This record gives sequence, structure tokens and C-alpha cells, in this order.
Amino acid sequence: MNTLIFRTVAPFITALMLLFSLFILLRGHNEPGGGFIGGLIAASALAIYGIAFGVEAVRRAIRFHPLAIAGFGLLLSCLAGLISIVFAVPFMTGLWVYPVLAGVEVPLSSVMLFDLGVYFVVLGAVASIALALEEREAD
Repeated sequence: MNTLIFRTVAPFITALMLLFSLFILLRGHNEPGGGFIGGLIAASALAIYGIAFGVEAVRRAIRFHPLAIAGFGLLLSCLAGLISIVFAVPFMTGLWVYPVLAGVEVPLSSVMLFDLGVYFVVLGAVASIALALEEREAD
């Protein structure tokens, strides 16, 4: 599977899949999709890159250990729930703020923070599994 054509096309496919995973993450806030599906697409992109160039190339590209990424995502998801406690509402209640940036009102919510956390948890966990399987196959 490590052909010249695959190694040539893999960076473009990986970049497109990572961009698409961000689109699915942001789109899923109001429509089907979200953090889980976006994280799966991003992890699949890293797996494709790993098949083409090896596990070490993926580890250099993401800079952090995949389980550290998953832990960061878990922290974000927990933080999204804890914000509601600060405002004396039930745990995981969606809270919204509308800051104005450069004259444009930008709606931000704790729900979006939770989705972002799920994205990182799924990305880190699935990428960790995929990289471990690819390493084992190389041995």
C-alpha cells in the first residue's frame, strides 16, 4: 500500500479530511455532525498519513502524544459542565455569551466547548489506537 501515487496523494487527502473534520465539528452544532464525527474524520486522516509515511511522521506532525490530546479534550468537556455550576444552574446546562468582535456579534456557548472537547477526545483516542496498530504491523 506504500506506492508512489499513495505517498504523493496522502498529504492532500489528509489536509482535506482535517479541514472537513473542522467543518463537521462546527456544522454539527446546529445540524447532524459534531465533535464525535469530526474527531473520527480527523483520526482517519492521521491514519492515512501514517500508512503513507509511517507512525513517526504522524507523531512529528501532531507534536503531542495522542493520549495527551484526548486528555485535553476531556478537560475541555468537564470545563463546559463546570461553567454551569458557577452560574448556579444544573450541570451541563448550555450557556451563551454574545461578544462583539470587530463589529460582529459572535455567539459562543458552553455546548460548543463540550463539542470541541469531544472532538479532541475522539481524535486522541482513535489516533492512539490507529498508531499503535500501525506500529505493531511494522514490527
